[in-house]
Amino acid sequence: MPVSVLESSLFKDMFGTGAMRAVFDDDATVRRYVETEVALARVQGRLGVIPAQAADAIAARSDAAAIDMEALRIETEIVGYPILPLVHQLSRICGAEGEYLHWGATTQDIMDTATVLQVRDALEIIDADLAALDDILDKLALQYRDTPMAGRTHLQHALPITFGYKAAVWLLMVRRHRERLAQLRPRVLIGQFGGAAGTLASLGDQGLAVHAALMQELGLGATPITWHVARDGLAETVQFLALVAGSLGKIAVDIMLMMTNEFSEAFEPFVKGRGASSTMPQKRNPISCELMWSASKTVRQHAGLALDAMLQDFERATGPWHIEWSAVPEAFVLTAGALHQAKFMLGGLEVDTARMSSNLDISGGLIVAEAVMMGLAPHIGRQTAHDVVYDACRYAATSRRRLADVLKEDARVTERLDGTAIERLCDPANYLGAAPAMVDRMRAYSLSGRA
Repeated sequence: MPVSVLESSLFKDMFGTGAMRAVFDDDATVRRYVETEVALARVQGRLGVIPAQAADAIAARSDAAAIDMEALRIETEIVGYPILPLVHQLSRICGAEGEYLHWGATTQDIMDTATVLQVRDALEIIDADLAALDDILDKLALQYRDTPMAGRTHLQHALPITFGYKAAVWLLMVRRHRERLAQLRPRVLIGQFGGAAGTLASLGDQGLAVHAALMQELGLGATPITWHVARDGLAETVQFLALVAGSLGKIAVDIMLMMTNEFSEAFEPFVKGRGASSTMPQKRNPISCELMWSASKTVRQHAGLALDAMLQDFERATGPWHIEWSAVPEAFVLTAGALHQAKFMLGGLEVDTARMSSNLDISGGLIVAEAVMMGLAPHIGRQTAHDVVYDACRYAATSRRRLADVLKEDARVTERLDGTAIERLCDPANYLGAAPAMVDRMRAYSLSGRA
């Protein structure tokens, strides 16, 4: 049986997606190894490093589908890495010209470059998912721009906001992640080719030319020096994924709380049987949110692993590199799974605006105590107004009366404000501040950070 939910036939599509798994599965990995070896032969043939006819034969005959995966597995366990066994098989497939395979390269060159090619594909998936989520949140922010609800701090009523404002805060995170992704690509999508110790010594004075041509052939960037032990690029990638998953986890926490019976303000889309309990027929559990929350926790651990993998010794590491073999693909799969759940959940989110309004009034106007204080302040001073309203709030809370009614009985208030003014100040819909305007500003906020 599988030891990971990412491979389990029961759970894999809850925690990941088929598209992302396909980027990192064994067949895809071997294809990227072969692609890199073929690209190296091509450019070396063009530069005269190996015979042109050998490069042509390697390009024509190399076929990842022809690799014996079982033999590759067995030999990889012996060698510790898959490239030497792979080159042996490719060499036989290519015939005599196969002797020119892997010319001047080292195992890590091929594996790192293949990983970067996979990361490039994986980032395309993440980018598309973020763009789709951006569109969903933008629509939510617009639809509920002016829908009042209780804003909560420390899980207590604070001030009124709008649900569109809440969605726009989520949108801000997504837009910043899209910007981070664009900034990330040039630092991460760089190929690896340095030879045994990174100096390309085996290629003499042609090493740098081969390096440049190989990166151009693969459509990757190039660094001025080998990055065998400079792992910050891949570490940054996993930190980025942890940030995305963390934001999705925050959204999940909000929706999970809003789904509680006590709030009942928003719900995951209804699908018959989804979130059902084996014993409690009334249950409607927040399944997508739970999966998003779980991913946020797990990807955070992978971010820590990726940082640990940066601590590499001398010019080629003795083991930290292996950490990336788990951390990178698993972080991508988990993040893709969380994004999939977020698109489903937010794309079909059920919002109960009537319940939001009811919850907003649950304190009998206490949520707008600040509005009353600020309304009184010009007449009696801010601190005095604070003390007057504080006393009124305490009495309203203990007597379970409306704040407006209590205020109307306080001469210190009625000497300055009439009943109409008190009611106006105690209406949460009149104290939304700049929330609707902020929604408009956020929706106009471009990925460059400018409206």
